[in-house]
Amino acid sequence: MANTPQAKKRIRRNDRRAEINGARVSRIRTYVKKVESALDAGDKAAATAALAIVQPELARGVAKGVFHKNTASRKYSRLNKRVQALA
Repeated sequence: MANTPQAKKRIRRNDRRAEINGARVSRIRTYVKKVESALDAGDKAAATAALAIVQPELARGVAKGVFHKNTASRKYSRLNKRVQALA
């Protein structure tokens, strides 16, 4: 249990940050799923358009600290590779 006022404030702040960061991660996952659904449908134009939206979202996630930069890079690289392989 938090005893000091600072510790109590940290708990309140951490709860707010967790909620915000969870929303950020969810938003990025939604964009990634849009690319994957376009890939599954075999629609290269839609996949390319969705991928162009995913890249800055992943970069924003890195800047905000919800993803490690290598994680974002790996996700984008794998998606890009799948889009390019689509004939």
